[in-house]
Amino acid sequence: MNDIVYKDIHDFTTAELERLFLSVEWSSGHFPDKLKTAMTNYETVFSAWDGDKLVGMICAMDDGVMNAYVHYLLVDPEYQGKAIGRTLVEMTKEKYRDYLRIVLVAYNKEAHFYENCGFRRETESSPMFITSLWT
Repeated sequence: MNDIVYKDIHDFTTAELERLFLSVEWSSGHFPDKLKTAMTNYETVFSAWDGDKLVGMICAMDDGVMNAYVHYLLVDPEYQGKAIGRTLVEMTKEKYRDYLRIVLVAYNKEAHFYENCGFRRETESSPMFITSLWT
């Protein structure tokens, strides 16, 4: 494995996105054309690369001054445990350091990771959504 390189880009191939999203078994990986468009629309996309292989990504949207919402954080299972996810989170926290709030929705089994990155569980509210995705 080469050194991981981090990039601030929005242009990915559908094959790169499909491979990464399906590696973590996210159903959104079955919609690579939509993912490609989504990446161009996010305000923030930081990615991790092992050579020419996309191995991690974090995506966030924001209102430009107060609130940022992290929508995706994913790391190829072969590369988990190598601080890639933590590095991507830290890059995002640095970008939004002057914002009043950074929000994300964590799956319960990953909540401890985000807590270790400085996020805290909200006790007064619950995430809600309407979705046709199955993950």
